[in-house]
Order: sequence, then C-alpha cells, then structure tokens
Amino acid sequence: MITRVPVPAPVWACGRYRGPARRAVLAAKDHGRTDLTAPLGESLAHALRTLARWGELPDAPFLQLVPAPTRATSARRRGGDTVTAMAQAAATALGPRVRVTPALFTAAWTADSAGLSAPERARNLSGRIRLRSDARLHPHALTVLVDDVITTGTTAAESARVLTTQGIHLDAVLVIAAA
Repeated sequence: MITRVPVPAPVWACGRYRGPARRAVLAAKDHGRTDLTAPLGESLAHALRTLARWGELPDAPFLQLVPAPTRATSARRRGGDTVTAMAQAAATALGPRVRVTPALFTAAWTADSAGLSAPERARNLSGRIRLRSDARLHPHALTVLVDDVITTGTTAAESARVLTTQGIHLDAVLVIAAA
C-alpha cells in the first residue's frame, strides 16, 4: 500500500503504472526511447481534451503545461528531460492556445526518490523544488502540472506549493500513470 500526500488540485492519470504504460514510461525515461515521446504526449493531449469535454477543467484563454521538475543529473543521464518533451508533444497536439512552461527545477542536492517512503520523499523534496528565475507563468492561464508517474504525490504537492507562492493556481495534475 502506497501512502499518499494531499495534493491541492485534482490528480488525473492516463492509466495505471503497470503493463504497457509502465513499460513505455520506463523505456522513455531509462532507455532513451525518444520514439515514445509523441505517443505519450498524445495520451496527455487526449486526456486533457477529455477532461475539458467532461467539464473537469475550467475555461481559460489558454493552457500552460508545467512539467514536474526532473533532477538535472537524471536528465543528463537520460539524454534530456522526458517529462518536458512529453508535455511539448502534448502542446503541439493541442494547438496554439497551449504552451509548455518549464518553470520548476529541483535543487542539486536532492536525492533520487525511487525507493523512498512518502515521509522520506516529503523530507527529500521539502524546499528543494524551486521556481526558475526566467519562468514566465501567466496567472490567468489554466495551469496543469504534468508528470510521468505519480506515486505518493509528494512532487505534485511540493510543486503546487511553489506555484502558489508565486500567485499561480494549479488547476490539475496530469500524469501518464498512477502507481
């Protein structure tokens, strides 16, 4: 049983973190499968269209997708930031009223969260997700945090806290898969 932390926004997942979804996420993140960026981004786009059609997302002049922060060492090891790439693919599929705003980063001394419990993840990330100095967030846009997997919700909760301190309301969290 995974302990979850409260996230101050609705959390949506395209699927469960098992089977094909798990294999696709792992292949994209850990095995350099850049050919999966477009289909994973299209999954995010499809989910956003569906949530809008269901009335689960408020109407706004435009949508900003904020990729969850990736540790710089992980991004270098993987050959890039897969979450930002998936968000960009989703934005491309959704059209000109959507932009990707990579506004968040993780401090250099943050440990990898794999294998940590919810309380350990919370201690690890507390105060370590930061806003980029060049971030261009629009306070009236529909803001959706995008990530590949949600496990405990710690990254989403800490990202929401950082965005809120900057006057940005997080409208939703959307992930490829929920563990």
